[in-house]
Amino acid sequence: MTDPFLQFDAWFAEATAGEINDPNAMTLATCTKDGVPSARIVLLKGRDERGFVFYTNKQSRKGDELAENRQAALLFHWKSLQRQVRIEGDVEDVTDEEADRYYASRARISRLGAWASQQSRPLPERAELERRLAALEAEHPTDAIPRPPHWSGYRVLPRRFEFWQDMPYRLHDRTIFTRDAHGWETGKLYP
Repeated sequence: MTDPFLQFDAWFAEATAGEINDPNAMTLATCTKDGVPSARIVLLKGRDERGFVFYTNKQSRKGDELAENRQAALLFHWKSLQRQVRIEGDVEDVTDEEADRYYASRARISRLGAWASQQSRPLPERAELERRLAALEAEHPTDAIPRPPHWSGYRVLPRRFEFWQDMPYRLHDRTIFTRDAHGWETGKLYP
């Protein structure tokens, strides 16, 4: 296969059919401007011809790091399929229209939670979050809950993919795709 997006789609379809929990879970690795890394699990919420989309509070640690350093890495690990996909690339903001559309599709409590949570900031006690959530529920008794200005999405624009398949005796199969001026160059890596 010469298109890494098509290869990803094929593997993702198998993961969707076979993984018990969250086949769209991916590790997102970011770095500060000084190169200090951090990683966490987020959920893939969209994939188009440009890249891979996730949503978050832009005032979170990952949001702060992406404001400083517009590069990220993703890792999908499907243990039951004995596969993983690594993706590296630049990051762009999704459009307001994309963020609004996805935000509107979320459960009501999740939309209220986007307002209530000061993600990644110290929380003195759980009761504080619950009080904030209750106040927002009273303030917004209907489903008409606007998207917070600090809540949006990012798209990782791949410049490198690695498809890893477990093989006997740790002689794993590793295929890489690297974007150049003419498209995608492919190759293999030693296990």
